Order: sequence, then C-alpha cells, then structure tokens
Amino acid sequence: MTRRPSRLVRVLSPALAAGTLLSIAACSDDGGTDGARVPGVTASQVAGKRQTPSPTATLSTDGARTALITEADIEDDWTQVKDTEARNWHDSLLIGTVDVSDFLTAEAQASDCRRLLDSLFDDDLLGRPSGASELRGFQQGDSRLLYQVASYDRTDPQDSLDWMATLPEKCDQFTVTDGGERRTVQVIAISLPAVGDARQGLRVTVQGSTGGNEATLTLDVAAVRVGADAITVTAGGLDGDENDSAKQAVQQGTQRLEDVLAGKSPAASPG
Repeated sequence: MTRRPSRLVRVLSPALAAGTLLSIAACSDDGGTDGARVPGVTASQVAGKRQTPSPTATLSTDGARTALITEADIEDDWTQVKDTEARNWHDSLLIGTVDVSDFLTAEAQASDCRRLLDSLFDDDLLGRPSGASELRGFQQGDSRLLYQVASYDRTDPQDSLDWMATLPEKCDQFTVTDGGERRTVQVIAISLPAVGDARQGLRVTVQGSTGGNEATLTLDVAAVRVGADAITVTAGGLDGDENDSAKQAVQQGTQRLEDVLAGKSPAASPG
C-alpha cells in the first residue's frame, strides 16, 4: 500500500553530515521508572485526578518569554543558541515511511506512530498553540535541547498528554524506511519530576543508517501541563540520552511558568 512518507526526526544541518547528529523532539510521563512501559495508562491517571490549576492569568508573549529557562537552569556545558537557529533546526530532514506490517492493528497503530514522528519534526507534540508561544534552544557537543512554553487556552493539552501515555504500548518498536535504508524506532516511558498539573515523558530511540553512516539517536521528550499552558522539552542526540538535563529543564521550567502565571518574578536560576 502506498502511503504518504512520514517525516522522522530532525537531524543536524548538512555541514555536520559527516557525523549526522539527529536532532530534537518532544513527549512526557507522569511517574514510573526510566525505561518502564506503561501500557494503557493515561497521563491523567498517572497524575491522579485532573486538578483545577491555581494560576488563572492569561499567558502573554512577554510572560512566555520570561518563563523560558536559561543555561544556568540546566547546568553542564549547554550553550544557548540564537532563537532563529533553534527554530530552523529542522531544516535538514530525515524522511521515512512507517512500516505498517509491524503493527497488530496495522493502519491505526501506524497512524499514531506517524503522528509522533511528525510532531517531533514539527515541534508541536501538544498540537499547535492557540495563544502565546516562545522557544529557546541549547547545544552541548553533539546534543541539543529545545525548550518551549505555550498557551493552549482554546484547545486541551491534556488530550495530547493522554495520547502520549499510550505510545510506549502502541509504538513500542517499529521500522522506518527511507531510500532503502531501514531504521528501528523504539518508544519507552520515562519518569519526570512531580510538577505541574499533569506530565508525560518519553524516550525515542532511532537506530540504523543515514547517508551510509550507522547512527543511534536518543531523545528524551517531556511535556508538563500547568492549567491551559504547557512546557515541552526535547533533549538528546548521538552522544546518548540527556535525561538529567531534561529533568532539570522540567523542574526549573515548570516553576518559572507557575511564577509568571501567579504574577511573580521567577526566582534566580540555581547556577
């Protein structure tokens, strides 16, 4: 059956083609241990009863910008890049088609996995923001971290979190092909700090070849809802997972967003 090719995940610019660093994308979890699969569990179930958030302020563009994390929030040797550069990290594309034969329910499961890969490429894991939206990018060696703050006041980010919670079961392991090259994609749940009103975390691993070079891309993806607003974090690369940095970004970033919504100035970064 002929299907529209799915866009897999972003990779580095052609200038880095020799090492082909595959770039970043996003998801998140509510609790559980790193690498644990949570079949059939929704983000709202893991987080407990859906809470009525205390912040009621509408997130403005200035507020979203203030809520962005800094280099000090994620420690290590991360260097902030220009916003225009972070927005264009997806310019070099890795095109792939999800192999429907990998799934018991075929097209239905394959559709969810295609949606995951497309949303990672488009940086819209929770859907298109309906309000203010700001992002910031960081680079460290062959790894990248993309951090976003956005308002979903006319949509419901919880629906996307619940969908993300099903992916470790639906998209446990599948194959993507591109120009005769086959890559194995694995999706597992990861734990996140107990912050916000609901949260979901995923680790997406892509292993195979690109441009004739063997490569393994590991991405830690997190999303946290605070009322009708949310943060998303995507961190990783060919150097391996960036789980600690992703968790720091979630911890510090959620607090910054909550402070902004409560009309407070975010506390100084730990570093």
